[in-house]
Amino acid sequence: MRVIGLIGGMSWQSTAEFYRLINEMTAERLGGLHSARCLLYSVDFAPIERMQADGRWDDAAAELGRAARSLEAGGAETLVLCTNTMHKVAAEIQAQVNIPLLHIADATATAALAAGVTTVGLLGTRFTMAEPFLADRLAAHGLRVLVPNAQDQRLVNDIIYGELCLGVVRPESRDAYRGVIRRLVNAGADGVIYGCTEIELLVDQSDSDVPVFATTRLHAAAAVDAALSS
Repeated sequence: MRVIGLIGGMSWQSTAEFYRLINEMTAERLGGLHSARCLLYSVDFAPIERMQADGRWDDAAAELGRAARSLEAGGAETLVLCTNTMHKVAAEIQAQVNIPLLHIADATATAALAAGVTTVGLLGTRFTMAEPFLADRLAAHGLRVLVPNAQDQRLVNDIIYGELCLGVVRPESRDAYRGVIRRLVNAGADGVIYGCTEIELLVDQSDSDVPVFATTRLHAAAAVDAALSS
């Protein structure tokens, strides 16, 4: 079993989900008392969030690159960046290490295409929805990507940072997300990507009339596949 290096803490709530899922999936695959061989480097999210807000992406890439190098030095053989938004600097992180970084969009696109979905609605932070770094990677696999309108983007983003990253889950916010999902479906989406790890703390498949693709679970599964591949 290869050692998985987890770059987490963005937020720690979602990173805990990554850790749980990776270990549950490893146990399902191997049985018995098996769990994943993994290392976790959990950053302080507050400085990273300030870098995001200030547009200091080079600084964020340097910070996460240090985490990646530390994991590699500790024996990690593959890397998982436990956040969608920071995949904006995935290439910069990959350039600083000699082990592969598994891209969250690749696992997500593979699952969507396997389900016969061609047009996806993308939910996430405002960076993920408004900027092309995730949508372009999905489109490279052949998917058409729709994002919410500006008002819905603000709503989705505010709930992520103001509630979910703090561990707050409100029924009113779930209803609001259901409305955003419904509008994406009405615009032509035949699948919806939960493109922020915290979103899965709030909504699941039962909140959508079309297939949903939960990036945390899909990314975790890709990590286990990589760790157990011969």
